[in-house]
Amino acid sequence: MAASFATLMYTFMGLPLLVILVFTLLGKKLVEKWSLIVGYIVGIIQMVAAIVALVLIWQYNKESINFTQFWNMNINENVSYFSADVFSLIALFCVGMVAFSAFLTARTTINGRAFNFTNLVMVLILGMNGVALVTDLFSLYVFLEITGIASFVLIALYRNNTGLEGGFKYLVMSAIASAFILAGLALIFMNTGSLRYENITAIFSAWGDLSNPVLVLVAFIFLIIGFAIKAGLVPFHGWLPDAYQSAPAPVSILLGGIVTKMAGVYAIIRLLGDWLTSQSVVNTSFMILAMISIFYGAIAAVGQKDFKRILAYSSISQIGYIVLGITTGSIIGYVGAVFHFFNHATFKTTLFVNSAAVEQQTGTTNIEELGGLQKQMPVTAVSSIIAFLSTAGIPPLAGFWSKLLIIIAVWQADGAVVASLALLASLFTAAYFLRLQRHVFFGPYEEKLAEVKEAVCGFRLTEIILTVITIGFGILFPVLLLLLQSQGIL
Repeated sequence: MAASFATLMYTFMGLPLLVILVFTLLGKKLVEKWSLIVGYIVGIIQMVAAIVALVLIWQYNKESINFTQFWNMNINENVSYFSADVFSLIALFCVGMVAFSAFLTARTTINGRAFNFTNLVMVLILGMNGVALVTDLFSLYVFLEITGIASFVLIALYRNNTGLEGGFKYLVMSAIASAFILAGLALIFMNTGSLRYENITAIFSAWGDLSNPVLVLVAFIFLIIGFAIKAGLVPFHGWLPDAYQSAPAPVSILLGGIVTKMAGVYAIIRLLGDWLTSQSVVNTSFMILAMISIFYGAIAAVGQKDFKRILAYSSISQIGYIVLGITTGSIIGYVGAVFHFFNHATFKTTLFVNSAAVEQQTGTTNIEELGGLQKQMPVTAVSSIIAFLSTAGIPPLAGFWSKLLIIIAVWQADGAVVASLALLASLFTAAYFLRLQRHVFFGPYEEKLAEVKEAVCGFRLTEIILTVITIGFGILFPVLLLLLQSQGIL
């Protein structure tokens, strides 16, 4: 089992690095034609490897598997290593799925920049995979920076005014977030002498024994601010709509589908789920941010006219649900947050692919210039409806189950009012998506769009695959819940 798992782990950290090295050595002229195909393959391999690793963990009843890439982790007790558990493997699957989707749509949208795009996405995958697998806070910070830098360059890939503006806003906010995170890490290390997850968990389980708990609490306030900026939670969300709107179509898919979640939400789930489950001050802070984000994102989305900006504000709202689930400190809330993480990656990627398909075929993402596209673009229309219903939490689609678990967890945590408000916010979700569907696909027919046809094969294939995942996961979710219950997890 150890040998099998070690081989799989080279997929996550070694394969993107190998692609970068080979592409750089061979040069643009030799690999430009094949670079996107290599991207598809890397995405598929990562998804398969994550599924196989999950099966191995379940089969051998392991909580996690520790490993290294280039050194012996048994040399001494302080050596750095990677670790994969169920949550990190779900996150790795999402990274592969969204990257695969972005590469499928990039063929007709990247416009001669396939080599640069593929190389940058490999760096992005490497950064996000590192975020999922590291076991100490400083390594987490390093891989967050790799993810942030690659994202900035991708947003500004075309070097046009809108892309540079969106990329600059992302870069500035990311730098501010990094400063807060680094300051928080310094304060924690000064007071605990370690940044390893397992040591921090042990230290904070005995909070009263800390020599200076107030200073450590300040450190975690810094971390809250830093990760909230990375995640796009209100009031630190200012960069997110502009970055999503101005980025090239496949980059928007990456940003909306996975980057924001891996750069911010993943760290928040680790922070609250693994280290600070008993710290009510931190949990309450994140709960307030989550509820504000849920309502602000949903209400702001109602008034937007651009397809991608609607999805951007929708992401702020849905990320709020993920964070809300983890603040309950319960296993039901944790499971709900993790699965909403997965569901959000699926349905939000679908919707960004839909927006890219509409933009590719009509030349605009302004919903007021669109209408009646359900006849010309039936696959895009149907996949958009299903993704929207999953986002709104309509049964039996996947988004319903994860939202249900989150609301149950909040209710059980003596938060009946908060749970009711979170449920109420779904009405706003339905409102802005009904408006979007009416304007784009089911509104009055626009004569100028008479020649519009369904998107090319890459878009259609991506939409179908993601829609099947959304429907299939929703139908099979009760079976998964029974499995988790039989394992004593729920």
